[in-house]
Amino acid sequence: MSEIKFLDLLKINQQHRTELIQAVTEVIDSGWFLNGDFLTKFEQEFATYTGAKYVVGVANGLDALKLIFQSYKEQGVLKDGDEVIVPAHTFIASTLAVTDNKLVPIFVEPDLASFNMDIDLIEQRITPKTKAILVVHLYGRICWSDELERLAEKYQLKIIEDNAQAVGAEWKGRKTGSLGHAAAFSFYPGKNLGALGDGGAVATADADLAQKVKAIANYGSGRKYEHLYKGINSRLDEIQAAFLSVKLKSLDAGNERRREVADRYLAGITNPLIELPTYPQAQEGQADKKGHVWHLFVIKTKNRKALQKHLAAREIQTLIHYPTPPHKQAAYPEYNHFSYPASEQIAEEVLSLPISQVIEVNDIEEIIEAVNQFQIITNGPN
Repeated sequence: MSEIKFLDLLKINQQHRTELIQAVTEVIDSGWFLNGDFLTKFEQEFATYTGAKYVVGVANGLDALKLIFQSYKEQGVLKDGDEVIVPAHTFIASTLAVTDNKLVPIFVEPDLASFNMDIDLIEQRITPKTKAILVVHLYGRICWSDELERLAEKYQLKIIEDNAQAVGAEWKGRKTGSLGHAAAFSFYPGKNLGALGDGGAVATADADLAQKVKAIANYGSGRKYEHLYKGINSRLDEIQAAFLSVKLKSLDAGNERRREVADRYLAGITNPLIELPTYPQAQEGQADKKGHVWHLFVIKTKNRKALQKHLAAREIQTLIHYPTPPHKQAAYPEYNHFSYPASEQIAEEVLSLPISQVIEVNDIEEIIEAVNQFQIITNGPN
């Protein structure tokens, strides 16, 4: 029995090997490696794909989020000390982008079934200092609703999408990245649309915001040696942009394959010790399959440590996303005393099973069988 990898990036990129080699050859032969035609091409293609009016390629997903907040500060929309609603359960980048801009994160508990921020809990956390809501489409599942839009309009709040994990997901026919006032994307290699290195992008319909993001990411300069802002160096290079143009063409097919894998897990895993993830629900009560692109397939169990050990013994790799909530990280001692029970429960119980567009059918069945065989003999620790 060979090991079942959590994510086989070699196999994913082998699908595109010929086109990737051609793309990098074209970039090398062009003699131009930053802020050139390949970046412009990808930005235009990605804007068309997402439905966003403007896309600006940047160095990574964290920079994309930070640049959005900094640009809103340059617009005067935000100022030091303003509050931003953020999920209590998310990767730390979502929180870092807020605090790095001298803004205050206001944590909102997740819904235990969806893992996403519970939109019904947002309004009670809004204060006169609240100026924005950062929604994270976690694990590939869309976090959006009519109520969210109503709250933003009622309180005149900006909605920023952290879309690092849900590229290609849809809500009522609109893709993530075009739902809010601005959106941040990550093209980290393991994402559904992954570069062969780091990369990210900002999407928005706000022309002024896009201009500011682009300038701030280029040392604060819109014109050479003229620096309007205290900027940074955050650029999506020509080679990564060319790679992303190649892989964008198969993104929807890859997401559909991930749905097929998730559907097989959902139908096949019947162990009562395991709580399975779900699709969002459409208005008519049916599963909204376009609302989830299954970047991760995350289960819950009270017996995570034992289950992970059980699967590892069968050479099945698993990961935990995420074992420690942002408010409990050593980086944020000022928040360590906060208590968010739902977030903390999720952090103790989640386990991510292998999922990708290239996972083999027999590996899926082996994983299902192994999960179903798992049992607890004693009530030991997690």
